[in-house]
Amino acid sequence: MLKSLYVENFKSLLKSDITLSNLTLISGLNGVGKSSLNQVLLLVRESYLNHSLFDEGLLLKNKYINIGQGKDALTEDASENWFKFILDWEDKTHLNLFFDYSSDSNLQPINQSKSKYDKDDIKEKALFSTRFQYLSAERIAPRNSYDISDYGISNKNSLGKNGELTIHYLAKYQSRKIEERLMHPKEKINTLIAQVDAWMSEISPGIKITAEIKGDINQATLHYQFETSLGYTKKFNPINVGFGLTYVLPVVTAILSAKPADLLIIENPEAHLHPAGQTVVGRLISIASQNGIQIIVESHSDHLLNGIRVSVKQKLIEPENVALYYFERSKSVKEHIIEITRPFIDADGKLDEWPNGFFDEWEIQLDNLLE
Repeated sequence: MLKSLYVENFKSLLKSDITLSNLTLISGLNGVGKSSLNQVLLLVRESYLNHSLFDEGLLLKNKYINIGQGKDALTEDASENWFKFILDWEDKTHLNLFFDYSSDSNLQPINQSKSKYDKDDIKEKALFSTRFQYLSAERIAPRNSYDISDYGISNKNSLGKNGELTIHYLAKYQSRKIEERLMHPKEKINTLIAQVDAWMSEISPGIKITAEIKGDINQATLHYQFETSLGYTKKFNPINVGFGLTYVLPVVTAILSAKPADLLIIENPEAHLHPAGQTVVGRLISIASQNGIQIIVESHSDHLLNGIRVSVKQKLIEPENVALYYFERSKSVKEHIIEITRPFIDADGKLDEWPNGFFDEWEIQLDNLLE
């Protein structure tokens, strides 16, 4: 499991040292650099997979993200023109990467004399293997059919950065067993599709999902049904059901498909969900993280946070397996950099501090109403 990440001179992260846990939740106002942390991991991963990381350097453009050129990546107030990333794993594996600055290039050359690494030590890490999933904030919308890629789901074990291969994945692997500790308490059948239905039913009661591969059109299709007192409704096309269910489906599928020691990076899993559904996602993420799946989440949702806090109180996850971070930028300092605060959570789900702006808008507006 990845235990820490140090970043220097990358975008708004002038000198940032983050201790990661089983579950790491990153929050903050818009435009304060929350995504930069995940971007470092994505850049390092893709540069490694493209065989450029150790021989040439850091690629700022890949299938996940496009940072641009060196001048777009360097911290505005950096005193020196270089980038430094240090990754540490719990087994003491250490990856120290130092990149020279190239202003107008999307390749930042590696400085071999200042970098320290062992290629053999890291090649099996989840970050560099198929035991990795990344779901961006911009996930695929409801549509009549979805692309299929047997190479993507079979060889790369990927749902796609936008979740675009989720329907194909579900159609092909719906009978696959999942980790027993991720099973929904009310569903005895241990197959991926049965467990997806069970967890999705906490978001929309009585839902049933049908995912099929249509070979004649080289596409996959998705339909929803809903349980009533007389049985199930007819099948509904996703475009007639709404954004929320289809938007969260890749998140639920990624978590339930994961194995211990996998790494998941998920942006805004709560998008388009009712508050109750956001809380469910927080609980599912907590259960998975407690059972050895490392999840890094970027979120704006106090409901998701509360789902995690209640999970701690209910002993679904140990407090030491949760790391919370709040990113903020002060207008009172001249540098365009951020400050990172880490509130700690106790066994009752309580936090030792609430930084200004840290999931406190509900209370602020409530106070305004009571004035």
